[in-house]
Amino acid sequence: MRPNLPFNALRAFESSARHLSFTRAATELNVTQAAVSQQVRMLEERLGATLFKRLPRGLAITDEGLALRPVLTDAFDRIEAVLRQFEGGHFHEVLTVGAVGTFAVGWLMPRLKSFHETHPFVELRIMTNNNLVDLAAEGLDFAIRFGDGTWPGSRAVRLFDAPLCALCAPDIADRLRTPLDLAGEKLLRSYRTDDWTLWFKAAGIAPRPVRGPVFDSSRLMVEAAMQGAGIALAPASMFERDLTAGRLVRPFDIEVQAGSYWLISQKGKTATPAMRAFNQWIVKEAGGREAS
Repeated sequence: MRPNLPFNALRAFESSARHLSFTRAATELNVTQAAVSQQVRMLEERLGATLFKRLPRGLAITDEGLALRPVLTDAFDRIEAVLRQFEGGHFHEVLTVGAVGTFAVGWLMPRLKSFHETHPFVELRIMTNNNLVDLAAEGLDFAIRFGDGTWPGSRAVRLFDAPLCALCAPDIADRLRTPLDLAGEKLLRSYRTDDWTLWFKAAGIAPRPVRGPVFDSSRLMVEAAMQGAGIALAPASMFERDLTAGRLVRPFDIEVQAGSYWLISQKGKTATPAMRAFNQWIVKEAGGREAS
């Protein structure tokens, strides 16, 4: 390993390689063109290799230079990214959270102001998904999923139950008197195939074939219901604003427990300060508890 390679020389080479010009590199680095040229020459001498061919109208990078440039560019980009996290005299830690869209819009977004006020140095990044998520592959610190909390390789913290109930537009609700009236209506479906079967059982009526449209997001399904496309089966707690505003109606009190919302993370992953802060905050907001 070559010791003590000068940082300024490496920076001068990387900038010159991007611009193929000592002059433009000098402008970027706020030094003279002669200083850049001298730094690059020094680096070439230390490495014992020619990094550029000096041409009358600029530079041509050599094979040796082509091998070195991407490594330096990546290193300088990573250094810059970390240094940006110290803006304002504080370290800003990035936290990436994946969440099902229904939860993100219906529960998390209205509460984000509270998190930012109490944790101003955590840069939160929210990614939405349809409940299918790979924490490691997608670079997520946490994911919020709906289900029973048993996902292989994951540590799960239950946030709260989210029972499903029938939801529809007001004009459809006006013609519903009993659950038997659903026989003449279009029933919207999610990726969970047994939701309506469970609801019919809770209502005390025989299951009927369900052939309505299928949605991979409860948020989209309920949006379709609000526009009169049919009746959705979804957690009422995620649509409180629409229910309060009268855009959505719950025609029956019947509900069925099909799962809960969980905060999940990779088993064995060391929690960062930002992860611990978010975990404590969201569990407190939700009144959840760790899974056994």
